[in-house]
Amino acid sequence: MNPVDNEVIHKQLNWRYACKKFDPTKKIRESDWNVLAESLRLSASSYGLQPWKFIVVQDPEIRKQLLPVSWGQTPVTDASHYVVLTYKEKMDEEHITRFIEDTAKTRGLDPATLLGYKNMMMGDLVTGPRAEIINWWAQRQVYIAMGTLLTTAAMMAVDTLPMEGLDPAAYDKILGLEGSGYKTVAAVACGYRAEDDKYQFAKKVRFDMKDVVIYK
Repeated sequence: MNPVDNEVIHKQLNWRYACKKFDPTKKIRESDWNVLAESLRLSASSYGLQPWKFIVVQDPEIRKQLLPVSWGQTPVTDASHYVVLTYKEKMDEEHITRFIEDTAKTRGLDPATLLGYKNMMMGDLVTGPRAEIINWWAQRQVYIAMGTLLTTAAMMAVDTLPMEGLDPAAYDKILGLEGSGYKTVAAVACGYRAEDDKYQFAKKVRFDMKDVVIYK
């Protein structure tokens, strides 16, 4: 038996939609939010390097500042939780060393045994050709985390809205990210749909399975 029933998974993935209007009176319970935050922390990433930070904007005043640089989308201010997804714009030896040390500590290993792994990552992401496009690499990792959050929320019947409709540079300024080494790429509003959000009643539009999943 699967840990989560197949029918439940199918039902919740169909239930999920991009919520355009949140009920500002409904808040995510702390215990539920902790699970959603953990889904971000546990998300997969290339090499396991986690080149990201997730900023949960709780201050209503900061949310109001973000509203006009988010195309006026009300989920920014109305959703229970608003998460700004940021990526590490440059990979460096310090970050990789920290990851190696954490890996050794967690798994009870001698860090020296991971030197080959460290050198491989350095040669690929810091001194190799991909260093020139590392910001694009990091952004792709962040989108993996976004997908993990959206799916976890759906399983918990928590509504979400993934958002690219925002001004990243303005976000960086408002959130004090300038010079931090991290930059905004997207955001996710989390909470519960308003009863009058018309989009919840729209049928989900997806291409047929045969058009998107190919077996060879």
